[in-house]
Amino acid sequence: MANANEIKTRIQSVQDTAKITNAMYLISSTKMQRAKRSLENTRPYYESLLHEIERVFASADDPESKYFYDPDKKNPDNKVACLVITADRGLAGSYNMNVIKEAERMFREHPKTKFFVVGDYGRHYFDRHGIPYVKSFDYTANVPHIREARDISDVLLDSYDSGEINMVYVIYTVMKTAITSEVDTIRFLPFDRGDFMSSEEKLKKELGRFEFFPSYKEVLDNALRSIETGFVYSTLVYSFCAEQNARMGAMDSANKNAEKLLAELRLQFNRARQAGITQEITEIAAGELAQKRKRIKKQNEEVETS
Repeated sequence: MANANEIKTRIQSVQDTAKITNAMYLISSTKMQRAKRSLENTRPYYESLLHEIERVFASADDPESKYFYDPDKKNPDNKVACLVITADRGLAGSYNMNVIKEAERMFREHPKTKFFVVGDYGRHYFDRHGIPYVKSFDYTANVPHIREARDISDVLLDSYDSGEINMVYVIYTVMKTAITSEVDTIRFLPFDRGDFMSSEEKLKKELGRFEFFPSYKEVLDNALRSIETGFVYSTLVYSFCAEQNARMGAMDSANKNAEKLLAELRLQFNRARQAGITQEITEIAAGELAQKRKRIKKQNEEVETS
């Protein structure tokens, strides 16, 4: 059994660690709330943009765009790309590995998939395990910004426009509840036409037809590119919020484990201290008894001598 000083040092170490995990919990909570506010601030713009696209649908007889999904068009594996969104660091429970597992599943099913990676964790994992990727977007671990989303969107859209890829998926994490998160894989490009036709008949009656310059197709393509940027931004924010939520959960578990460990260590410390006190009392009592016997023996010797 360790002595009281060793246990006391261990208690201090656990308390110092608990201070760090508690601070990380609070930081993650603040970052998550700030990211949610940023997303809410940009949402009205993209909702308005979506409304304008619906107006194009209502005004054009048969709107066409290269960014719309054609169910009759074949998409071979070597034309498929995937954006994988991970964190820059760990200490977030199973957040990163859940994304990686989904990416590995896609890689097994479609070995020719062209991967684009967000986050240092994903990039290092791909490098270590020999999974090829086209580009890694190196951004800091701060709250995602619309500029970063635009950079990612431009790279993917340029590859799509050039014909290097004809279908793009995104693997990201979304918070289902305040406790649980789930990895989702959705198609980033091309769009489904049905996503923009919900209010077409209503808009035709309310707004009538519009003229577009230079053409409705160019207006539509430009609006769809902006929608793609907003979509990338939303997936970055959702993933970031899920990451911070996972880190909060991990730090909360660490804090609870620290409290449990401290309770056990304090109990051990009290036992060790009590054992030390008992030993000191025993030694004092034994020493007193020895001195008493020595005095009695001395007195007996003096009596016999006299």
